[in-house]
Amino acid sequence: MNQLPLVALIEELGRFFAFTARVFVGIFRRPYRARLFAEQAERIGVRSVPIIALSSLAIGMIFSLQVTWLMAMFRAETMVGATVGMTLARELAPVITSLMLIAKNGSAMTAELGTMRVTEQIDAMETMSVDPVQYLVAPRLVASVVVFPVLTAMANVIGLAGSYLVSVRMMGVDPGGFFDQLYWFVDPVDVLSGLIKASVMGLMMTIICGYFGFYSEKGAKGVGESATRAVVTSSVGILVADYVMADIMLKILY
Repeated sequence: MNQLPLVALIEELGRFFAFTARVFVGIFRRPYRARLFAEQAERIGVRSVPIIALSSLAIGMIFSLQVTWLMAMFRAETMVGATVGMTLARELAPVITSLMLIAKNGSAMTAELGTMRVTEQIDAMETMSVDPVQYLVAPRLVASVVVFPVLTAMANVIGLAGSYLVSVRMMGVDPGGFFDQLYWFVDPVDVLSGLIKASVMGLMMTIICGYFGFYSEKGAKGVGESATRAVVTSSVGILVADYVMADIMLKILY
């Protein structure tokens, strides 16, 4: 007999929050498994540098192209640096970085954990008294929280480089004015708010993708469905969280 949708939703939420609690408990419980953290940091961070660099460069160039054309209507082309820098620091860099990492690493994480579930490797770990959540998910969570802000900071720098290339080298904006406005209007708190967002988004991605992978069912088809649900849910989740965090930070930090 099928459950009512509301009852199924409540059970799903209960299982999700119980899984989240297990992950956080696993972080602070021995053994700490530093080797697994290093492996995941290398996989999520180092291997993602090329795609983050390419995407942030493209975003900086495209955004600068449009903003320079718009500012030229008001004879305010030198404001391009400040506009692009502030937008990247506060919103674009953390969001774009997180979306790219969800597509690259979140889906892979769900598929890997889902395959381990359907092939009973997770059950075997539990039989050997190894907590699979602590072993498989906790190192990924810590690595994501650390690596996401680092990649976001890199995206800020590369995005600004792309903006400089388009606005100054290609469209003739004064380089002194570009950097002067960037210096006066972009504050450290703007960069800090973006890095905080990136950490929260990394946490959300790992929890959501780890949950769907850990509870995959129905063989290979179930793993594919779990990966799809994980990517969609985490992508929508970070966009909603970005708005909520932006509203909170505007009231607290500014």
